[in-house]
Amino acid sequence: MEFFEGMDIVLKTFWFIALPASLIFVIQTILTFVGADATDGLDADFDGDFDTDGGFQIFSLRNMINFLLGFGWAGVSLYDSISNLALLIAVSVAVGAVFVAFFFLVIRQLMKLSEDNTFKISETVDKTGEVYLQIPASKSGKGKILISIRGSIHELDAISDNDSISQGTLVKVVRIENERILVVTPL
Repeated sequence: MEFFEGMDIVLKTFWFIALPASLIFVIQTILTFVGADATDGLDADFDGDFDTDGGFQIFSLRNMINFLLGFGWAGVSLYDSISNLALLIAVSVAVGAVFVAFFFLVIRQLMKLSEDNTFKISETVDKTGEVYLQIPASKSGKGKILISIRGSIHELDAISDNDSISQGTLVKVVRIENERILVVTPL
């Protein structure tokens, strides 16, 4: 602690903000890369909807750490360059806000990379599939078809309004019954 002994109290304060914020930032970053970063774990203690698109929350532990990281290191770096204390603090606050804004932009770009591959049976209507297990005539039983939706092949129950449809026949999905059974017709 000899490093801090002869320091001005303002510079000491900037160091005491920058060092813990840096340590927590490094820990958060490591946890993010190993997949242990589901949420901040903290909720804002007031009512208000400050969520933005993509689940980014303005008041969060991560944003506080980003702000303190920018604020602390700007104060340490610019202490000798800016002699006016009010200006130094104002510039440090601005740099902290820029850190939060930069993090917001990075997260926003990363959210664009996410892909929703959730299968929705409604996407099968008007698509073509192949009969996997024979489909009996006139809804007297169910068969199965293989259908490709967004690059994934799904095996789904199917029925026919008319004649039976043999295995290997190409079919078109006409509609959905009971929210889970496809009604098909041969091509």
